[in-house]
Amino acid sequence: MIACLDLEGVLVPEIWIAFAEKTGIEKLRLTTRDIPDYDELMRGRLKILEENKLGLPDIQEVIGGISPLPGAKEFLDWLKTEFQVIILSDTFYQFAGPLMRQLGHPTLFCHSLVVEGDGRIADYRLRQADGKTQAVRALKGLNFKTVAAGDSYNDTGMLKEAHRGILFRPPDNVIREFPQFPVTRDYDAFKSELLKARASLDA
Repeated sequence: MIACLDLEGVLVPEIWIAFAEKTGIEKLRLTTRDIPDYDELMRGRLKILEENKLGLPDIQEVIGGISPLPGAKEFLDWLKTEFQVIILSDTFYQFAGPLMRQLGHPTLFCHSLVVEGDGRIADYRLRQADGKTQAVRALKGLNFKTVAAGDSYNDTGMLKEAHRGILFRPPDNVIREFPQFPVTRDYDAFKSELLKARASLDA
């Protein structure tokens, strides 16, 4: 059995929100909680970076000051004793390194940025379109039972594809649109829901 977890909003703070707070650019606060279309969201972000002459080093400087959410490392350590774990994220490998170190280097599937020599982010490359859903589907094809958890619109595909899906600290709009998934607000409740999901799949 494999637990597939989103990264930002579940284990670490939202990187783009932290960067928005650092730069004062309010439009960079938008995430997949607000805009379901990931390409629309990223194209908007890249345009803002270009207009403000901001590049990868500026974002990495902010990431260097980010820590996992309180209790996240302990939760993940517990989870790895109960499930096999894969982090499925729409972040980028150029962002994730410092955060993965703090979380004990869990397995991460995410995307890549196209970065120019001067640090300008020219584009982004998806590892695979709708990669979270595709990863869960592939794991099911290998006869794994899957439990998926996330907080945003871009997680709902994998939650629907998994044998069991769980929302963790989602916004109200996601709760309203996807009432079929149990909602958890803290790591203790999250643990209970994961164990409940496992028990139902083992039955």
